[in-house]
Amino acid sequence: MPSSPKSSNFRPSIYSYRSAASCLYLLIGISGFVFGLSALSLRGQTRDFKHRNPLSVSVRWDRSSTDAGIPDDDSKRRKVMGFVGVQTGFGSGSRRRALRQTWFPSDHQQLERLEESTGLVFRFVIGKTSDSSKMVELKKEVAEYDDFMLLDIEEKYSKLPYKTLAFFKAAYALYDADFYVKADDDIYLRPDRLSLLLAKERSHSQTYIGCMKKGPVFTDPKLKWYEPLSNLLGKEYFLHGYGPIYALSAEVVRSLAALRNGSFRMFSNEDVTIGSWMLAMNVNHEHVKELCAVECSASSIAVWDIPKCSGRLCNPETKMVELHGKDVCSKSPTLPSEED
Repeated sequence: MPSSPKSSNFRPSIYSYRSAASCLYLLIGISGFVFGLSALSLRGQTRDFKHRNPLSVSVRWDRSSTDAGIPDDDSKRRKVMGFVGVQTGFGSGSRRRALRQTWFPSDHQQLERLEESTGLVFRFVIGKTSDSSKMVELKKEVAEYDDFMLLDIEEKYSKLPYKTLAFFKAAYALYDADFYVKADDDIYLRPDRLSLLLAKERSHSQTYIGCMKKGPVFTDPKLKWYEPLSNLLGKEYFLHGYGPIYALSAEVVRSLAALRNGSFRMFSNEDVTIGSWMLAMNVNHEHVKELCAVECSASSIAVWDIPKCSGRLCNPETKMVELHGKDVCSKSPTLPSEED
């Protein structure tokens, strides 16, 4: 994201890169999307934060780089159990308001308390737009709530696979996490139960956690669907997680970050794209049905309307608040109470 005239207070944290080619992942193919990154803490917003340690971060991509983005010094990365990137957009302000009224605290101190109690860091993840008025509004929201990861990539539905890859690379560079979680802004999430899921002992270091499905493979959006793989190969479609929420272990995300820039095959669907990359790795697919619950229960982790409403809550702004009003959804010892 271009620096503003008021960004002189930004303190850069620049990561060096080393080349890491990997012949094991030739199935992924080649894409022209080139990465490199440096992270800038948002100390130069339109007004000063009231808090000592601003939480939001802006990540700039250096498209001239051909090296992978793996930090050389882990001591610069914050150690957490999980980093949760809630993917959002410029037309989703009402969803973010609903989330901040429910499971995603709007208060800076309560957000930090939630992170301390669960071991998970939560940030809204958004790209950029050429609409200057929208960027101004975003900057105001960042200054008010301080809960964003800003990516220097166009925020556009057709670019979601690129944004997702940018998110994982940026999250890995900034956080030394056991798991990196991609979540959408139109699901109801239980942070405490997600924490328990990620804290489980696992024998496989390369793990892909999600509500798994077998579905069609999409190619370039300008082309038609592939002929069903069952006709071509005599097999079912490959297994992959539903897009609203899934988690990748640190070793998996490290592999993504280690590949040379431009070596990723992008499909039109983000969840299918991630699933195809997982095929090229020795990952363990962990199916967790509680990540796609249709209603709150004692075990549900993420609630959304499946298969209705294209894999999200129907009327999320309203439904989110309704769900949070139910004790079975919102009551938990790890969630800050309203009285605190």
